[in-house]
Amino acid sequence: MLKTKVGYSTLKDSYAKGKEAAKHATVGMRPKLGMMYCSCNDDVEEVVNGAMSSMKGAPVIGCTSSGMIMTNDGIIESEDGFAGLMAFDDRNMTIGVAAHKAGKNAREIGRKVARAAVENAGENYSPNYFYMVASPKEEEDYLMGIQDVIGRVPMFGGSAADDTVEGNWKVFCNDQVFSDGVAVAFFYTDNDIVTSYTGAYRESDNYGLITEVRNDRTLVKIDGVSALKKYADWIGKKPSELKGQNLLVASITKPLGVKDPLGNLTVVRHPMFGDDMGTRTTTDDVINLGNKVVEKTAIVQLEATVDELIKSTKTTLKDVKSQLTTEPAGYFLVHCGGRKLGIGDRIDEVYKNLVEEAHGVPFITVFTFGEYGYDEHSANICGGLMLSFTAFGEE
Repeated sequence: MLKTKVGYSTLKDSYAKGKEAAKHATVGMRPKLGMMYCSCNDDVEEVVNGAMSSMKGAPVIGCTSSGMIMTNDGIIESEDGFAGLMAFDDRNMTIGVAAHKAGKNAREIGRKVARAAVENAGENYSPNYFYMVASPKEEEDYLMGIQDVIGRVPMFGGSAADDTVEGNWKVFCNDQVFSDGVAVAFFYTDNDIVTSYTGAYRESDNYGLITEVRNDRTLVKIDGVSALKKYADWIGKKPSELKGQNLLVASITKPLGVKDPLGNLTVVRHPMFGDDMGTRTTTDDVINLGNKVVEKTAIVQLEATVDELIKSTKTTLKDVKSQLTTEPAGYFLVHCGGRKLGIGDRIDEVYKNLVEEAHGVPFITVFTFGEYGYDEHSANICGGLMLSFTAFGEE
């Protein structure tokens, strides 16, 4: 039977912080895996080293979280940084982990990581479920490479994040710590693992055809019109009001979305940066997105109030719990850092929702700049401004 336990620390010393978090998470446990999340302001290598010293030989994987994490005990944040770790204990579960820094060919790196994780698990077949963490760049290509090796195995996860969108994030897996790359944990188990992956936004009546894209993540034109101008018209703003990171904030409650082919899942695309291309005209203004888009596909403007963003955390946790066929052993909750920014000083309401719905089952919430998952029969996919809530069954 699977057991999970969460430990955390806000000690000033980075090594001691990781050690204490892992020590609390492994009391009475024979851990198979530790999933850990810490502040970008910590000495991340030291946090990881400290955690590994308490993990009884089990692997540690994770990333930096934007501003805070949440556990059953509260919102964990501190000027001295923070670390939180969820430990997994199940004698019938096998885990394989692997990581790789970014390079010239992200898809090939994904293949290498997948092969290494299978080997690390001591197996010769695909896992039942897998976790991916990456820097917020090239995630789709890493995922394709992984699936080239193991096929369409259900996945969950999210990207590394920092506090200011300046690239101060880290990904880590055991003794590997880097800013740009990917890491995975492969789960070999008969236990229930289920994911609820959603943006929980409403679709507006504003939509169009993507007619030009640059470098996968720069949306140049919608319906042949400057993407930023079209979007500004949709939400009742002027393009000049959405320049730079003004767009990132303005779009949290009014992002863009793309649908999977069957229409079961609308994946959010977060407009991150409004670029006027250094010209005075608005006819060439573009939108830099958090994830990939494709020409000749539809894109729709989504919307949600802050009240709805807060409420969605409770309804999504309730949904993922309902998918289990056994009692829950733990919840791993990926919440977009951008949503957190939009929620602002009401973030304590999110915590209250999660505690109320968890009913004492251990959980850890990490705040990311990209969220990964699937819904029903959709493909595995990467999005932004989303929730990827995963439940682990006891059996």
